[in-house]
Amino acid sequence: MTHQNKIQTVEALERFIIQKGSANKVAAGMAGVSAALLSQMRNHNWDLISDEMWRKVAKYVGVTANGWNYAETRNSKDLLQFFNDSQQFALVMAITGKAGAGKSETAKKYEEENKNAFVLSCNEYWDKRWFLRELLGKMGKDHAGLTLPEMMHKAVQLLKSLESPVIILDEADKLADNVLLFFITLYNALENHCGIVLMATHFLEKRIKRGVAMEKKGYREIYSRVGLRFIELEGTGYSDVENICLANGIEEKDIIRTISKECDGDVRRVRRLIFSHKRAS
Repeated sequence: MTHQNKIQTVEALERFIIQKGSANKVAAGMAGVSAALLSQMRNHNWDLISDEMWRKVAKYVGVTANGWNYAETRNSKDLLQFFNDSQQFALVMAITGKAGAGKSETAKKYEEENKNAFVLSCNEYWDKRWFLRELLGKMGKDHAGLTLPEMMHKAVQLLKSLESPVIILDEADKLADNVLLFFITLYNALENHCGIVLMATHFLEKRIKRGVAMEKKGYREIYSRVGLRFIELEGTGYSDVENICLANGIEEKDIIRTISKECDGDVRRVRRLIFSHKRAS
């Protein structure tokens, strides 16, 4: 971590703390990071802080050591509006897009810049308890010693105490059936108070619609609660690639065209190609 990276991390950390309400809440969302450590960073007492800790905090607050800059694309613009609508009007939405459409990066940006927005990056190994652990952690609360019903009650009460909260479930298609169906319980407890966004690849839409057709338990309820609609993101086009390139120091039109042809509509691939061209130059 360079000195400049550390300054950027502290600046982003300060913004994150303002959004979340306190340093304790931010620290609670990061495993192995204490409020005392964040205090040292904020007060520029950096001598004893390891690069590993800097990288962990930097990643959490959205700062990359390689100097990558966020750029607006058609999808990111639409996603930010969807997230805002869900939060302001307590809407439930299901959004699908191919891998590499920029969903996760945009969700992280929204979380960083908006109070009471909580992004959960879902995984295959989650059960109901792990889901609630992650949700409580995002809100800066401890789950130690609580039973599953107690965790659920605590999460619901906390969310009801907040003004216009929104939960964004990134990669929701990775959730096992019992956890995905747990979404119904959460929705019922928070209806008209908390926005919920299910975000995933097209597999989620196929999975839900197949479950409805097979009359699998809970799938009709999920489909109903997302308004019988999956919002599909557009593919990454040339103008999107151009915006990303320009934001990250690639201005030559021929290089931008080459990256656009080679990226196959994948924002992650765009990033790799930009770094490749920078190394070659």
